[in-house]
Amino acid sequence: MPDTIPDTVAKAGANAGANAGAEDLVFAYITAGSREEALRIGRILVEERLAACANVLGGMTSVYRWNGAVEQAEEAVLIAKTRAGLFDRLAGRVRDLHSYDTPCVVELAVGRGNPAYLDWLRAETA
Repeated sequence: MPDTIPDTVAKAGANAGANAGAEDLVFAYITAGSREEALRIGRILVEERLAACANVLGGMTSVYRWNGAVEQAEEAVLIAKTRAGLFDRLAGRVRDLHSYDTPCVVELAVGRGNPAYLDWLRAETA
């Protein structure tokens, strides 16, 4: 078996990825009070197969209105990659685990992507 994929096969795969549908997949955009909280929630979501992958981005600053006042806080972003059909369960689990009374948990449509990656996301979720 060759160590490399012929250029024509690689190019065909790259072109297919640009058009691969992912209507059944979503990213859950979640904010957390700290990087540690985001990591804890993300790990649980992956362990419970509610998400295939969780990315944590620290160092985010939020400016928002809360209880009539404009607030500013350091937070972390958690992006959980999952199936659209699991989003409600994932959101409920985040609400159970989160320190905020009203955590940000929103669904973002994926659209298109690398077919192999999208297949992996499907395979790693319940």
